[in-house]
Amino acid sequence: MNYEQLAKKIVQRAVKRGAKQAEAYLEVGRQSSVRVREGQIEDLTEAASKGVGVRVFVKDRLGFAYTSDFTPAGLERVVDLAVQLAEAAAPSKLNGLPSSKDLGKRGDPGLLFDPKVANLPGDWKINAALEAERAGRAQDARVVTFDSVSAGDFVSEVYLASSEGATGGYSGTYVYLFAMPVASQDGQLQTGYWLDYKRFFDDLESPESIGREAAKRAVRMLGAKSVKTQQVPVVFDPLVAASFVQNVAQAADGNAVYQQSSVLAPHVGKRLAGKHVTLVDDGLLPRGLATAPFDGEGVPTRRTPILDGGVLSGFLYDAFTARKAKARTTGNASRGYSALPGIGTTNLYLEPGTQTPEELIRQVPRGLYVTALLGHGADPVSGDMSCGANGLWIENGELTHPVQEVTVAGNLLQMLKDVDAVGSDLQFRGGAAGAPTVRFRQLTVSGA
Repeated sequence: MNYEQLAKKIVQRAVKRGAKQAEAYLEVGRQSSVRVREGQIEDLTEAASKGVGVRVFVKDRLGFAYTSDFTPAGLERVVDLAVQLAEAAAPSKLNGLPSSKDLGKRGDPGLLFDPKVANLPGDWKINAALEAERAGRAQDARVVTFDSVSAGDFVSEVYLASSEGATGGYSGTYVYLFAMPVASQDGQLQTGYWLDYKRFFDDLESPESIGREAAKRAVRMLGAKSVKTQQVPVVFDPLVAASFVQNVAQAADGNAVYQQSSVLAPHVGKRLAGKHVTLVDDGLLPRGLATAPFDGEGVPTRRTPILDGGVLSGFLYDAFTARKAKARTTGNASRGYSALPGIGTTNLYLEPGTQTPEELIRQVPRGLYVTALLGHGADPVSGDMSCGANGLWIENGELTHPVQEVTVAGNLLQMLKDVDAVGSDLQFRGGAAGAPTVRFRQLTVSGA
């Protein structure tokens, strides 16, 4: 079936039915995953899905409906329903699709589809998960079991057409491995995890290295204890730093800024961090997990700096919020077929520095190296952050003993100011937000 043509036909029908503007957003996908435990397959799932969301505007009124019924009658029904819902909705002058000037020329997203992932044999996932589990157990006798070991792959296709001239489609692949072992010693249990998530099979870490690294991370937490409350330099490992980066991006959401419910709202154009801090949202990052030629509204994706050399250079917008804020969309409309677009990040990352993580740690006389944060992260309105933390204590530039039952607290604005070094080890681990190791001059570590 030619889905791009189908999307165009849906738009034509909606216009015939009285829509002033119409858009069809279509997704087709299949995924499979396996979970193993104690050398046995726990579950194996395969699923296929497809659906289309239809957004229409009638006299400044918005209507939206979606369906997974692709029969001619099913598609007619969904278009008619969207138009009916629009006729009953309240009007707003801000409603509408991105204009032709927003649609513009698309950049080159590079390759997004890997035939190796699309044609992975079913037993690859099973063997990979079992191998990760075996390698984790072999790494250290204190690994007693695994909470979870999984492997999976996805193939997805997206097609879009609109009455304003947006049209196009793309396919992408994803493959992942995840392991979470449990280590035990002297009656204490500790978990750790490691994962990799890539578009291309050849970029994926080996099952053995995933299992071994996960085991190391669990075992190194054995014997963890609290430390007394103090203000010290704190180093975030790349996984934890990636969640910090997401907190900053959440506060750079154009809608939150417009509603004055973001700590960043009054600071555009101001220096918030050192010159070594550049935070970018890049929808065209080569081989990025969220790379695509266009966003959920057909607007070309692009590279948008949020912090540029420490200066807050801008916010993220979709078409509706940009119209409200008298700004331009940044190509950050995010959606699935069953939902209206909202603002989302693409490939979000902190640009790496030149020092290795070892050098960053070596320069700390005493402090905390954080390997896991527990809780919701920073409040985007106040910027306050207080999270449970696990990690390793730093003494004289060396990682010494494991630490748990402590809280790390700070405020986003102060934390940005206090980023005194950024490592060279940029990683995208669990998804499309990435970061290198990051060091803060000081944070409050609350413990015993």
